[in-house]
Amino acid sequence: MPGDTLRLNHTVKDKNTYDAIIVGSGISGGWAAKELCEKGLKVLLLERGKNVAEHPVYPTANMDPWEFTHRNSLSRDDKKDHAIQTRHYSYREDNKHFYINDTENPYDEINRFDWVRGDIVGGRSLLWGRACYRWSDHEFESNLKDGHGVDWPIRYKDIAPWYDYVERFAGISGNKDGLDVVPDGQFQPPFEMNCVEKDFKTRLESKYHNRNVIIGRTANLTQPVNGRTQCQVRNLCHRGCPFGAYFSTNASTMPAAIATGNLTVRPGSLVTQVLYNEQKQKASGVEIIDTETKKTETFYAKIIFLNASTVATAAILLRSTSHRFPNGLGNGSDQVGRNLMDHHKGISIFANVDGFEDKYYYGRRPNPLFIPKFRNIKNDITPAFLRGYHMNATAARETPEPAAQIGADFKEALTEPGGWKIRVYGYGECLPYPDNRITLNKEKKDPWGLSMLTIDCTFRENEKKMHDDMVASGIEMLTSLGYQNVTDKSAISAPGNANHEMGTVRMGRDPKTSVLNGFNQMHEVPNVFVTDGSSMASSSCINPSITYMALTARACDYAVKELGKGDL
Repeated sequence: MPGDTLRLNHTVKDKNTYDAIIVGSGISGGWAAKELCEKGLKVLLLERGKNVAEHPVYPTANMDPWEFTHRNSLSRDDKKDHAIQTRHYSYREDNKHFYINDTENPYDEINRFDWVRGDIVGGRSLLWGRACYRWSDHEFESNLKDGHGVDWPIRYKDIAPWYDYVERFAGISGNKDGLDVVPDGQFQPPFEMNCVEKDFKTRLESKYHNRNVIIGRTANLTQPVNGRTQCQVRNLCHRGCPFGAYFSTNASTMPAAIATGNLTVRPGSLVTQVLYNEQKQKASGVEIIDTETKKTETFYAKIIFLNASTVATAAILLRSTSHRFPNGLGNGSDQVGRNLMDHHKGISIFANVDGFEDKYYYGRRPNPLFIPKFRNIKNDITPAFLRGYHMNATAARETPEPAAQIGADFKEALTEPGGWKIRVYGYGECLPYPDNRITLNKEKKDPWGLSMLTIDCTFRENEKKMHDDMVASGIEMLTSLGYQNVTDKSAISAPGNANHEMGTVRMGRDPKTSVLNGFNQMHEVPNVFVTDGSSMASSSCINPSITYMALTARACDYAVKELGKGDL
């Protein structure tokens, strides 16, 4: 009967209705879940990936090398089914279960773009490098000063209290260094530099007045926090940490959200589009494909947070068409999918270090040294390129190469460490280019029946000249400090490979040239918020993850207040 059908539909809609829906469970999605749940909202967290064993148990976390079938190498099938993921150094036998199957989830590359994707609850919060540096007004003012991109609608002072907030909860170790390029934060005690690194710091800072060497600031605990244990310096973070010692959704924000009783997590949920109510001029919910049953289902909410990662979030918005938004939800500016950025990396310079043969170190520290940006800062201005880069360094003793390759002599030789070696590498900024973009090919379908996602992104002359300067600076530093056998093995990375993609749904002051306002709220659809990397108006050269966390906490605070006032 028609009446029965109406009652059934009403029941389903009530069952599938929440105060808030979050798409994506990575770093920013996990923070959105924590903040919205703790503020009393009933929250549905949608994740396209599968569930993993929850903290503190991860399947390979405590396995020894000989327990892996291929001794941590990749099989032929791994390379075939994960052709994109294998372009990145982090994809290995001991953590391959965290990554997406590229054969089942293809995309088109007009130019090479290494889209590295997690396929689990927690997303890349289980896989990130954990570097945590605040952005300063050097970043937030750069677009305005040189005219590339649009002016950020916020400045450091707007986000500084939120950096404080997320650092205290996440647990960031570091030292207060007093540098305006990387503002100090709320830090746990820092990890220690080893003897060669301390010597490197002393010598470099004595020779170069504008170059500083600090211990890396990292989301690895040096003191327990919120039931999580301090880092055991195993350097096995990429497997998932059984101690909860580095920040991840699984170890940190999700347990906090679950503790409220307000969170529902739904893995295996591929979000196809955000639904738009033409009469109310608001988003009403989202549509998903269940990755196991292949069935379509719809969920409803008052507010929606998109945190699916830069590429996926842009694709969802482009697929979300309506009479009001024929080119994608909130895309009146035609900026959704444009301005795709990633850091360029690939410099790798080594040198031998004489002396210190009587010194060693403890454990496998999870963070490198950090040399903050010095080009185009104060008096070190170069006309060759805009913006700048930072560098990292590590020093360690090499594994010896015994003459014998078997037997007791071989084992005995391995007990003596080799000589010291120092390595320099780094990350550079990418400018926002409107034609570095994501589009949908409506003539071609992916295995889910969706228009094929297409990525066209390249590094330009500015990035290439910056890379050349990074290489020259690295060689110059190691050579001028007297290190031996300086060796350059540098090659600029492809976009995507730094795993810091951002910018496709940028924030800005003008709705005609941007998609989001200063609170990560869509200009044209006020109950939709985007707080993952797609919201960034420029890329800096610094790991952006702690900035995503701060922006997300700030946006959640704003959204709940607006909801309370009835403005959403």
